[in-house]
Amino acid sequence: MTEFRHLSPVRLGAGLDRLQRIDRTSHREIHGAFRRRRLRDLIDLAKRVDLRGRGGAAFPFARKVSAVVSSARSRDCRPVVLVNATEGEPASHKDKFLLDRTPHLVLDGAVLAAQALGAREVVVAVTDQGRPARSMRTAITESGLGGFVRMVRLPERFVTGEGGALVNGVNGNPALPPGRKVRAADSGVDGLPTLLSNAETFAQLALLSQLGADLYSAVGTAAEPGTVLLTVWGADGRPRVIETPAGVPLAQILDLGGAKVGQAVLVGGYHGTWITPSAANRALVSREGIARAGGALGAGIILPLPKGVCPLGEVARVAAYLGEESARQCGPCRLGVPAIARSLNALASGRRGGEALSAVRQGTQTVKGRGACHHPDGSARFVTSALTVFAADVEKHLADGTCGRPVRGLLPTGEEPVAAQPEETGLRLTVDWTRCAAHGLCGHLLPELVRLDEHGFPVIDGASVPRRLLADARQAVEMCPALALRLSGATTGTRHTATAAR
Repeated sequence: MTEFRHLSPVRLGAGLDRLQRIDRTSHREIHGAFRRRRLRDLIDLAKRVDLRGRGGAAFPFARKVSAVVSSARSRDCRPVVLVNATEGEPASHKDKFLLDRTPHLVLDGAVLAAQALGAREVVVAVTDQGRPARSMRTAITESGLGGFVRMVRLPERFVTGEGGALVNGVNGNPALPPGRKVRAADSGVDGLPTLLSNAETFAQLALLSQLGADLYSAVGTAAEPGTVLLTVWGADGRPRVIETPAGVPLAQILDLGGAKVGQAVLVGGYHGTWITPSAANRALVSREGIARAGGALGAGIILPLPKGVCPLGEVARVAAYLGEESARQCGPCRLGVPAIARSLNALASGRRGGEALSAVRQGTQTVKGRGACHHPDGSARFVTSALTVFAADVEKHLADGTCGRPVRGLLPTGEEPVAAQPEETGLRLTVDWTRCAAHGLCGHLLPELVRLDEHGFPVIDGASVPRRLLADARQAVEMCPALALRLSGATTGTRHTATAAR
């Protein structure tokens, strides 16, 4: 169970100091009787406090509701309310925390919006069948809403939480981005106008309705009233969910989460940005405050990188994860993001130095704005900010091939750290020189293991393929135009070069 901490006043986490889970009876004792709102009153409340989505994009909630109303009226149909509780980002825990510990707040907010809209149903999308999902299912039963609220389980992947992917999954299709911009407000669940927002947004809406705009705005800042829910990673490598009024110094939140600024702080998750220690020490926890520090609050992920580890190696691990988690529906996702990850790994591993750095920079520029969804853009932003914030480490790797610090897998990817797995596979790459036509594709797909000579022929080290590169090696073999590349059991061998074969 993720630990909860807070700065007063506590709102989303009210009652959790004495209860493990807030059931329906306790929920009503803490937050009062459910208050149904007329549509115009609900929109006015959201406008007065400028309620924004808490899933990352921070889109104004009132505008989203108005768009659904307009679409439903023009089509003369009943809309749907869709709660995004998938939280595919491995560094984020706040939405699962809400479902697990205080599910009735999320449920109240979704039902409040659904009743105001005259919606057909509420759909809660999750990606696991663990405690959070069981808790929400119990809350639906406790509230007697089984005929109005349903849960849908989707694959646990990074891109599942993207709006279009979420709608596709709920509709029974692969949970992947559609490749074209389709507003859920126009066509969402079953093709109906759909109010789509994340779990915390609906929980905040429930609080706003119960407290009213004035009391809700009694904490926070004038521009960003209320509290913020964050996932803060401590120095012990464990996440904590923290509720805090907006405008509190980030340094205070790090201290509450058992963390130090370290080498830099990642804000907004793996589609977010790194900010320097000095910027982190000056930053305030709000959209505006984090933006001034050079980042974006996004989904409220705060992840400091401790000293004593290789920042490029840690970032390269996440870049590889992002490459694996792509939708693989367009060139920037299928080829661009994995290629960036491979080049970044080559830089971190001390191979190809300046060439690898140039490839990373060129790759991040190439994928921007060209993907079928925002995954390439977010991945490029994450890598680009790392090159900037860790510029001194980049120079150290260029000069010496290494910074001398280990990679410990401190940035979560939902898997065991690579250091805990056997590194060598016992397989190696070879070339059938009777077939090789110097297309050079293998050198671009697998720069860590293959370089091209002056004639474009591959130069391959006979060492065993590292486990982290095995999937990339197999892809290079499959895509070789001449079917010349091979992956076979390792034997004692020497360096294979195109020159020697010719």
